[in-house]
Amino acid sequence: MMGKLLAGIAAVCTGTMAHAETARSDDSYTLAYASFGPPNTQLFIANGDGSNIRPLVERPSSDCNPSFSPDGQWVVFTSRRDGSADIYRVHRDGTGLERLTNHVAFDDQAVVSPDGKQIAFVSSRTGQADIWLLNLRSRQLTNLTHHPGGDYRPAWSPDGKWIAFTSDRDSESAFEHTGAQFAPLQRTQIYVVRSSGSGLRRVTEGDAAVGSAAWSPDGKSIAFYEATPQDFLYMGRTFPSPPVRAQIVSLELSTGVRNTLTSGPGRKLTPQWLGDGRIAYVWSGTEEKPGQGDRASDYWSEGIRFVDGKSGPDGLFEAIRWSRDRQSMVFQRTLEESSAPAVAPVYSPDPMFRLLRTGAFPSFSPDGRYIVYSNSGRRIAGTGRAPSRDTPASSLFIARLDGSDVRVLFNDPAHSALGAAWSPRGDLIAFGTGVSQPSPARFGAAQVDVIAPDGTGVRRVTPGDDGNYLFPSWSPDGKRLVLRAARPTSKGLFLIEVDSGAMSTLTPDLGTDNLPAWSPTADRIAFTSRRDGDWEIYTLNVDGSGLTRLTESAGNDAHAAWSPDGRWLAFSSARGGFKDEMARVASGGQGATDVFVMRSDGTDVRRLTDDAAEEGTVAFAWK
Repeated sequence: MMGKLLAGIAAVCTGTMAHAETARSDDSYTLAYASFGPPNTQLFIANGDGSNIRPLVERPSSDCNPSFSPDGQWVVFTSRRDGSADIYRVHRDGTGLERLTNHVAFDDQAVVSPDGKQIAFVSSRTGQADIWLLNLRSRQLTNLTHHPGGDYRPAWSPDGKWIAFTSDRDSESAFEHTGAQFAPLQRTQIYVVRSSGSGLRRVTEGDAAVGSAAWSPDGKSIAFYEATPQDFLYMGRTFPSPPVRAQIVSLELSTGVRNTLTSGPGRKLTPQWLGDGRIAYVWSGTEEKPGQGDRASDYWSEGIRFVDGKSGPDGLFEAIRWSRDRQSMVFQRTLEESSAPAVAPVYSPDPMFRLLRTGAFPSFSPDGRYIVYSNSGRRIAGTGRAPSRDTPASSLFIARLDGSDVRVLFNDPAHSALGAAWSPRGDLIAFGTGVSQPSPARFGAAQVDVIAPDGTGVRRVTPGDDGNYLFPSWSPDGKRLVLRAARPTSKGLFLIEVDSGAMSTLTPDLGTDNLPAWSPTADRIAFTSRRDGDWEIYTLNVDGSGLTRLTESAGNDAHAAWSPDGRWLAFSSARGGFKDEMARVASGGQGATDVFVMRSDGTDVRRLTDDAAEEGTVAFAWK
């Protein structure tokens, strides 16, 4: 599979004319997008006290979420080694690797039943995250929790009769918005259901978000972590965030009696009730500071702690699980981002659309040789360096399409830079500098500049006042830009002449229009708006006429990008809801978006990514 992907990326790099002829003959396209999940994760096995750590499986490919079989002889886990996220198992010595599911959907978070006959796991194969059961002998699949809400993190009771899981089914989940809020808060509770599918009931109450249920050895209680919805959102972020706190709580199922087992600030995650009655959990108490950038985990971990106050081993322990006899433990670690190139080919379920993972807001050079992007994540993709005071968290970088020759295009310690767009002639790159997400309470200025691809000739295009101008997109003739312009109480789309700076209004001041994209073949512009109550994709003519709404999904639809022939629009959408507890999503604004494409009239919608992390800011390669 990887050989085919690398062959595909090599074809992109052979030259603009060759790629254009191929694209015309087989109607294929290349897209780049940003993912806020970790670039790669690997599984490790160790003694029960954390000593003798060694890799479990070689050739890691986003291997994650391991757990032991009851006899401790197998480890089940998630991997993308064959393309989509599927469930695998392997002997504890790393031999006997076997694929257990084979579906284009997202399969994750597998746990084996106490009798070793079934696996409960999460799958999006019905359009949202449900709990499924797999009979290991017959390979029969059963959808245990078919519900429009998201269900995650199944946990078997010791007698195998019940499954506890996390769900946001009693909230609006990924589809809830408060005011102009773009990224919704996830609100979760714990439920239990019989393994036969009967007896479903909610066992936690209140406004707090909870997750990662674990059963007591006697099956009478569960432990979980609990946080406010806002802290729940921040717990997954590795960029600077306010101090957060979560606590470990136990709940007696027959009486509803709760006991808060921990106190104080810090992240406390993934409790596990060990056979001797102790409850272990992953802990971190340090808040990341700007420029620190030395954490490579998909959520924070400074070590293992116990609710009795004792400490376990320090270090990065993610998704940790002990064997039943407590003699071994398995866990995942995120590999250093320097191990991933700035541009990397990734699996696509649709052969018409080749996918590249890169930094945020990518844009291809017209000759098909380079890509410009904003760095996203804890380290600067392709360089192995953490952002420093001299390199803000969003500087502009240029790289070849094979991920080599990475260099800084623009970096200003005082201003972030993002939303780059390569001009049709290839001589200029437009981009925004300043505050990217202004709000009435925290409004800040931003400007649009242009720069030559060699980093010279930076000049300002927008007026240079206290307005917020961002997300430029070029007209087909390279003479104008469409951009988002905002004031503390307004937000709309404007056209600007690159040479003269003359501006004109494109959309009326509704306060919601954003992220414009000019069609490379026509005077038509796609954009994101909440003018009808939900974030959707619209198009209109350059003279403001012909407004058309293209999407009508419950989740956010945003970040539209045109194919070079104007026939397709790529975009990100949260229509599938969350696929995991928010605390497990790496840095990013929302954890429920995937990449989709549709025809320019809104028909023939196709999903291209299916993951638990935020994925979006798509760009097509030029033909």
